[in-house]
Amino acid sequence: MTAYQSLSKSQLLSTKTGLREEIEVIRASNLALDMTRGKPSNEQLDLSLSMFECVGKDNYMAEDNVDCRNYGGLDGLIEAKRFFAEYMEVAETEIIIGGNASLNMMHDAMSIAMLHGTTSAGPWVKDEEVNFLCPVPGYDRHFAICEHLGIKMIPVAMADDGPDMDRVEALVKDDETIKGVWCVPKYSNPTGICYSDEVVERLATMTTAAKDFRIFWDNAYTVHHLGDGYATVKDILNECRGAGHEDRPYLFGSTSKLTFPGSGVAMMAGSENNMAFFRKHLAFQTIGPDKLNQLRHVNFLKDMNGLNEHMEKHAQLLKARFDAVQNVLESRLAGKEIAVWSRPKGGYFIDLNALPGVAQKVISMASELGVKLTPAGATFPYGNDPEDKNIRIAPSFPTVDEVSRATEVLCVCLEAVTVDILLK
Repeated sequence: MTAYQSLSKSQLLSTKTGLREEIEVIRASNLALDMTRGKPSNEQLDLSLSMFECVGKDNYMAEDNVDCRNYGGLDGLIEAKRFFAEYMEVAETEIIIGGNASLNMMHDAMSIAMLHGTTSAGPWVKDEEVNFLCPVPGYDRHFAICEHLGIKMIPVAMADDGPDMDRVEALVKDDETIKGVWCVPKYSNPTGICYSDEVVERLATMTTAAKDFRIFWDNAYTVHHLGDGYATVKDILNECRGAGHEDRPYLFGSTSKLTFPGSGVAMMAGSENNMAFFRKHLAFQTIGPDKLNQLRHVNFLKDMNGLNEHMEKHAQLLKARFDAVQNVLESRLAGKEIAVWSRPKGGYFIDLNALPGVAQKVISMASELGVKLTPAGATFPYGNDPEDKNIRIAPSFPTVDEVSRATEVLCVCLEAVTVDILLK
């Protein structure tokens, strides 16, 4: 392939004509494909259908004779704590098992910090200004929580091994208004990168002006491998404990993409001190979570070996879709020097960066042709990608053929928009 920037004007015009013909063929196809979010496919959901049989009229009692049909069990069943503590790599005394959404628990943690403070200091809302560090590109729903609560977001660039730690350390050292940082440490959304040992160590040991600085550690994709081996990330809680900052990290996780997203199990973990603090506030919100669902999950997954076997089935389905995207991107864009993209070993997304000023036009054109993609800017605070170049590809939900077709459309739109810019 020849780099587009090396083409003459006549060659660009010829390329534009060919792309227009492709666009008209696509338009006549009347496509209706959706790659906006990282939803599991129907095939993935089918993997957990037998979970409906894991709790019934004869097995609704927990191991300590708790009747899971009734009130109680504020922070989760004993067997659920044991199972998910191993999943989160914490002790059973360092975890709370909640409802179906970890996002709910993250929002609660942030809201409690705003209204009631933390174990280290009083309510954030009483401070003149509250800031939070947001590695970018990142997860739009993390950013939405901050925006909803009036917390100012400060973007920090992502490197190949995690956030730019030189920038993070420089920001937090002298600014006590910076109260924390969002982190997706393994197969990050949307880049797919995994935090290096050095990044984890520096997050744990760095000096912060705010004594109540918190790391919101979202383990959303911790077992979501694509079949190329399991990535590992250093234990943030243990690192913080060793550095004398045991209360610094809040860890979150869920089974949303393990079983049924709408009926999963969420969890929050951290120091025993932090967990005691959150139990106190949790008591005002609920008399107890859905214990039948917790029991259902434990009975279905059984242990970590069972969970890993289950996730291997997910990996087979997901890898076919990720491979379809990579094959199209390689065949259409390799060598043209108009985009670079990630090749993740896990997670739910492929991160593509085009030339500056391209993303919004590409996503708009694709939508007109029947392919919906994540809105431009969604991976940045306030929906503002300053260079307008980041595109998140979410291939999990459509069929393999649909993923290939949608990626073809994306590539045609990317080429067409880029050629127009180069001609100008």
